[in-house]
Amino acid sequence: MNLTRTAYGTWSGGKYMHFGEALDDERYMGMMRQAYDKGVRTFITADVYGVGRADEILGQALKGIDRDSYSLVGIVGHDFYGGMRSGAKGYARFTEPSLRGPEGYLDYLQMATEKSLARCGVSKFDCLMLHNPDSVGYTSQVVWDAMAKLKESGLAERLGIAPGPANGFTLDMIECFEKFGPLIDWAMIILNPLEPWPGQHVLPAAQKHGVDIVARVVDYGGLFHDDVKPGHKFRDGDHRSFRPAGWVEHGNEKMEKIRPIAEKYGLTMLQLACQWNLAQAPVKSVVPTLIQEAGEGAKTIDSKLDELAALPEANLLTPEDVEQIRQFGDNTGCMALKGASQRHAGQDAKADEWPMREDLLTLATRWSLGTSW
Repeated sequence: MNLTRTAYGTWSGGKYMHFGEALDDERYMGMMRQAYDKGVRTFITADVYGVGRADEILGQALKGIDRDSYSLVGIVGHDFYGGMRSGAKGYARFTEPSLRGPEGYLDYLQMATEKSLARCGVSKFDCLMLHNPDSVGYTSQVVWDAMAKLKESGLAERLGIAPGPANGFTLDMIECFEKFGPLIDWAMIILNPLEPWPGQHVLPAAQKHGVDIVARVVDYGGLFHDDVKPGHKFRDGDHRSFRPAGWVEHGNEKMEKIRPIAEKYGLTMLQLACQWNLAQAPVKSVVPTLIQEAGEGAKTIDSKLDELAALPEANLLTPEDVEQIRQFGDNTGCMALKGASQRHAGQDAKADEWPMREDLLTLATRWSLGTSW
């Protein structure tokens, strides 16, 4: 089963990614089952979340359900089996040279995929994605040959790539599509009406190479759930605290410009954000983060799931609406991007940032993206 228009990510509920109030195990599992019952039929899990615990709970939530009635996406690539956690940066990628060389890539990916499947209680993923790759993951023929072998062996029906968790990796993604496009069915990017840049620049290349897009952070850190207002107090450790001061206030100002379009079509703000994403040609699935905010006036996480599940099948937005929303939300140049960047010149490559290469600047010129990266 291919990915559906709406998807549920196991990072929702604040348990492993620290957004809002963290749900306990029973509630966390219950939300997954509710998602299925309400018609959200794609589930996305990463093996590193809770070092496998998210896989296990998802497997328990879907136990006994007809396997052909939902799409399951697995994401692997952080080596929590042999690597050490580096604080907020997480576990090393499996391509870290201190862990193994290229000759060990296939063995690792097969092991990690099989263990994740076992925790989920199934025999194959409908799509298997490479999680937050470093520069090697974007460019290595050995890595993608190994991914192809997992598909050939029946562990996955489709293959994909899931960059992040920060924004960027634009030129790296386009290069990856150009080199390995025939192997890649799906890519996951950050995209929403208040964050069209830089994700929008990946879309033409994805469309050219037949790569479908699943959009995450559709909710823009919770603002499109409409209960994060100016003055909102985030709990200590909330994953959104990395954003610059004033982002909530500035985002709410932009949302008020967009709100009349949502009201015109009887959409909630979350539904508007989902429809805006799905109006982009290669975007075929949306997976907003469902968050139970702390404090009075917060919506229930259940009601947020209801909004996602009730997303109209037809896209109500006109091309003019889509462009007007993009202009209201234009965030070009608002952040320092990860991945290949000229700001890393002279530095050694790290897991999520590396120096720009001349061939990537040539690629940027070919795609009319300029050379200021």
